[in-house]
Amino acid sequence: MSETPPNEPADFDTMARDIAEVPAVEVIVTVAVNLMSAAAVKLGLTEEGDQYKDLDEARKLVHALAGLLDAGATEISSFHAAPLRDGLKSLQLAFREASIVPDEPGQGPGEKYTGAVFG
Repeated sequence: MSETPPNEPADFDTMARDIAEVPAVEVIVTVAVNLMSAAAVKLGLTEEGDQYKDLDEARKLVHALAGLLDAGATEISSFHAAPLRDGLKSLQLAFREASIVPDEPGQGPGEKYTGAVFG
């Protein structure tokens, strides 16, 4: 990607050209990994532990990840989708474990798209 000097606005045409070179699969997978990483932080699963734990925020991120994977799975092939689905399930289980009052089966974050998640 092109480098923009600090304090200068990015040139939209250059940014559009740069993003045009990235395959859609790579964009979808990158967004999914970013959602997974953010959800892990909000679930307190990082080295910092509970410092950034926020289950309300984690719920939103996990739900968005599930929606993205539900909508994009057929577009990114099972080669890419399978590990992302595994990561999603791990986050859903971690959310259930972190919740003081767990959601009913099928009501947890993203379960609208994945169905009920059990360990």
